[in-house]
Amino acid sequence: MVKIRLQRVGTKKMPSYRLVVADSRAPRDGAFIGIIGHYNPLTEPKTIVIDEEKALYWLGQGAQPTATTTRLLSKLGIMQKFNTIKEKTWEKT
Repeated sequence: MVKIRLQRVGTKKMPSYRLVVADSRAPRDGAFIGIIGHYNPLTEPKTIVIDEEKALYWLGQGAQPTATTTRLLSKLGIMQKFNTIKEKTWEKT
């Protein structure tokens, strides 16, 4: 199964995260398929940068976001856009 999840980068006690698409069996900081954004919880306000086009593509391909990633995607409105797109495709069929 393909997941959208956070991959920790940065130094000790100064975490920063990449939002990556990876196989669920791969280690947290291991191999990944692609990078769709990054998240820095240490800046004020917290920095969240996500490529909306890539995120919607991978969600459409069946990638499952983790709980934290779902929260970040919802904060930027990407999950709402995906849900409306999904509803429209269901209405057509």
